[in-house]
Amino acid sequence: MAIKLLIADDERLFRQSLKILLETGTDIKVVADAANGQEAVTGARETTPDLALLDVDMPKMDGIKAARLIAAVSPRTKILMLSVHHEDEKINAATRAGAIGYILKDTDRAEFINIIRQTHAGKIVHSPYLAHLALEQTSNRQPAASQVRITQFCQRFGLTELELKILRLMSEGLSNEEISEITVLARETVKGHLKSLFRKLDVKNRTEAAVLAVREGLD
Repeated sequence: MAIKLLIADDERLFRQSLKILLETGTDIKVVADAANGQEAVTGARETTPDLALLDVDMPKMDGIKAARLIAAVSPRTKILMLSVHHEDEKINAATRAGAIGYILKDTDRAEFINIIRQTHAGKIVHSPYLAHLALEQTSNRQPAASQVRITQFCQRFGLTELELKILRLMSEGLSNEEISEITVLARETVKGHLKSLFRKLDVKNRTEAAVLAVREGLD
């Protein structure tokens, strides 16, 4: 069965070229492409790809925010970030968002395809074009503490899992319509959940709720 791939990059020519490059064999199939982070999240929800290639810098929503949301709407999707630079700060941010690697755009064709195949197979890839050390350094100590903090936050305010998800999406700056698309809920239902959130959090509007989410480390 072919590896289902999503490509997100704001340069159309790069997306098209990468699609042609990766589909030269029979074991990789590009099932969705996106010009920005919001399109990438929607594409991931609709196609549940095995692997998502996300450019770090995109309009409307960058790749790091998109990675965080894709990890929520399509948990089985493995995420690799794309960039022309090797930047440790962004590697760490992408890792915390759910990415498992950070691949440079000047990667050799054969090496690029090998990275896709090995990553899909769950193997550690040793390549000068792929950074994954940040994952090894942070994954052992971040998730447990983060999960405890999130659980305590939900218990303190009496939030359901769905309300927490909506709060996180809202704190990313998504509109009711965009939240509706990602959660597959009617817009009126989303509005109802937001009213419930505001009441439970004792805030007056989206801005106050988003500030609280950031302060509590839920962004």
